[in-house]
Amino acid sequence: PFQATRLWNSIIHALHSQVEIKRRRQHLKTYKNCFTGSNAVDVVLSHLMQSMYLSCNDISRLKGVRVCQALMDHKVFEPVGAKLYLFKNEKETEFEDTNTSLYKFVNSSLTPLLPRKNKDNESLSPEQICKQKTKRCSKVEELLRSINVHASLPPKIMVNEPTHLLSKRVIEDIWKQQTLLRLLQLIDVPFLEDILVSSVKTKPDCFGKEEDLIISNTFLDREVTCSLNLPELDKWLYAAVECLEYFPDQFIVMVSQQLSQSANKPSSLNTYKKILFDIIIKYYSQKKDSLLTTQDLDIHSGIIELIEKGKTDQALEASQLYLKLLAPNVREELHRLLTFVAIASESEGYKLQRQFDNRSVIIKTCTKFILQNKTLSKPQAELLTQFLMDNHSELFKTPLTLLELTSRRLESLLEGQDPDIDSGFTFCQRVTTKEYEDQKQQTNQYLLALVQEMDSDPTIPLKQKKKLI
Repeated sequence: PFQATRLWNSIIHALHSQVEIKRRRQHLKTYKNCFTGSNAVDVVLSHLMQSMYLSCNDISRLKGVRVCQALMDHKVFEPVGAKLYLFKNEKETEFEDTNTSLYKFVNSSLTPLLPRKNKDNESLSPEQICKQKTKRCSKVEELLRSINVHASLPPKIMVNEPTHLLSKRVIEDIWKQQTLLRLLQLIDVPFLEDILVSSVKTKPDCFGKEEDLIISNTFLDREVTCSLNLPELDKWLYAAVECLEYFPDQFIVMVSQQLSQSANKPSSLNTYKKILFDIIIKYYSQKKDSLLTTQDLDIHSGIIELIEKGKTDQALEASQLYLKLLAPNVREELHRLLTFVAIASESEGYKLQRQFDNRSVIIKTCTKFILQNKTLSKPQAELLTQFLMDNHSELFKTPLTLLELTSRRLESLLEGQDPDIDSGFTFCQRVTTKEYEDQKQQTNQYLLALVQEMDSDPTIPLKQKKKLI
């Protein structure tokens, strides 16, 4: 039972030390010291895969979500913002594996289920205290088994906690290195210079950097949400308002005024949607740069090639890896825009244009906002935009392959091994000595046949034959 508790505590310790805690915005309001649900799942999966007694093949993202659900149920962390108020009258809160759901730690305790010292414990005998601890530890063990984290606990367990022994910079470098290596396995990138440069760039006009000193204007926040005058936002309006959080103040003032003027008009819901859609299109139309930089053309072309060949699974993983290389604020802005355009493209939603269906309008209108490159043809750019839009719910999750590669590399670093000796995978295929000798002999035969063919060709001059041979 104590081994199960040790695993439980190590998971909590990994969360405290590895999740990205910073100030974030949701529904035009700012929340301090919070992290996203998808980030928490990534950390839990990475930690479980680094444990010596867990099989990487046994761990799915769904199990990571179950662990996070159990942690939240036991008050290790709690939701913040709109989600907190939405579930405050319900017994259970559902954990969400998304980049838009925000959570914060309840306290700094790493052992919420362990008995604490109190006056009652002082009067207990050692045997009674041991029984009490064993009973509570059994609850932890039962909890972990119920969510199928592992099949069985061996007699001796060594829980690895590597990340607190390595600096944050080292861990970030390992993540980036493994992301690039895995990406190179999936697509052909002739030059890496542009990727290495563009992957660290940030957009100065976007919110989300730790050092950002923007102070949220509460008057504007209240004006935008109250202007809608609805009991609750539907998913269309919710996604549109999420996009507004990256807009400058003048656009917030503009949309607030338009919404206020349309509050008392009939069919106000469709009017709201038209105003929000127009303001989003206007904002991105005036921006010079698209969200996906033109420097990453080789990656975009590689993903498009996979899509055209019907290799959608590889294209999805390559897209996930590429987005991991983008700056966090760019990635978050892209996530919100893709979510909005995916919802707006649904046929049963608000009709954007009478003569065309929503999907074709969205793809033709928004492709230049997401990807604008003169080298790519218009159909190719629209194909990639459509693929990103259709897979927006999966795009921003970390592939399990990347988690496994990174976990192995971190373990090798802690064990003192040279990380450059073995990358964890190879671009070549191993052959036996016999296969190598057979291929070598076959190659020599082909070369000899080629020389004889050139030598016997009467149309080739003698001087050119010697040069060719």
